[in-house]
Amino acid sequence: MRKALIVGIDYYDHIGSLYGAVNDAHSVKNVLERHADGTLNFQQPKLMTSTGPGATVTRTELREAVEELFRDDAEISLFYFSGHGYIDGAGGYLCASDCADGHDGLSLFDVMTFANSSPAKNKVIILDSCHSGIAGGNAAVAQIAEIKEGVTILTASTAEQYAIETGGSGVFTSLLVDALSGAAANLVGDVTPGSVYAHIDQSLGNWAQRPVFKTNVKKFVSLRETKAPVELVQLQKLTVLFDEPTMQLQLDPSYEPERTNDNDLSVPPPDPAKNADFAVLQALVKVNLVRPVDAPHMWHAAMESKACELTVLGQHYWKLVKEGLI
Repeated sequence: MRKALIVGIDYYDHIGSLYGAVNDAHSVKNVLERHADGTLNFQQPKLMTSTGPGATVTRTELREAVEELFRDDAEISLFYFSGHGYIDGAGGYLCASDCADGHDGLSLFDVMTFANSSPAKNKVIILDSCHSGIAGGNAAVAQIAEIKEGVTILTASTAEQYAIETGGSGVFTSLLVDALSGAAANLVGDVTPGSVYAHIDQSLGNWAQRPVFKTNVKKFVSLRETKAPVELVQLQKLTVLFDEPTMQLQLDPSYEPERTNDNDLSVPPPDPAKNADFAVLQALVKVNLVRPVDAPHMWHAAMESKACELTVLGQHYWKLVKEGLI
């Protein structure tokens, strides 16, 4: 079971309203609901939005929903919030529609208490709100994080920063959706919290808001499966084509099916078995796992009887295949 609570609050009774939080919540729901191939991911995520006086999310409703999210022994319990955030000397808060001054919002201490005590195997908290980087911290000692095993926190900004909204969407959530859509996928198509953070961090300039990532897990869980850039059977050929991760595979013209001069009898004809291997090698070149040695392209390496080798990334995936991890 994979559970998700997705909250977007635009309308506030007493403080300034927002204009992109609800859009962001819908975008996150849409991308999390199904994997790229259309199969179910987070089945029927709970969506709570505040769009106007007749459609609000109160602090009580928000707190009860968060408590319910983390109550079960789920594979993943994911909480996403987009809206106003507040910070004071006692800690951070998520502002519900009925907040008047900020510290009457849902305390992040309460959120962390629910997550830390949850029987769910993976607890993921994603916050697109100002000052959200304080989540999981200790109000008394800023250098201490209080995160139990299985909990991951990803926030739009540090405790001192505001979360920027532009073009009807939060900057952070726009990058989050891109990451979940495949921009942060690994070579088998999995998108993990760590790869999402890396994508967002790389996409923001040094002077922009900085995302915060805190985690206490033994292994990252996949948040969504996307189309892999290379076929799994091709990845698994790494250990067939290369006996060792540092070896060079000697090529010759029989690997290459294309000829510039079919009448040149000094060039051996294409070998169907080698042609099949060469097609796999070229697919692996495209994802930076293999490279030609002393040649600009694989065609030249084959026709000039040179070699190819694994890149550092290729050696990493070779070991994963060898150890049966993919």
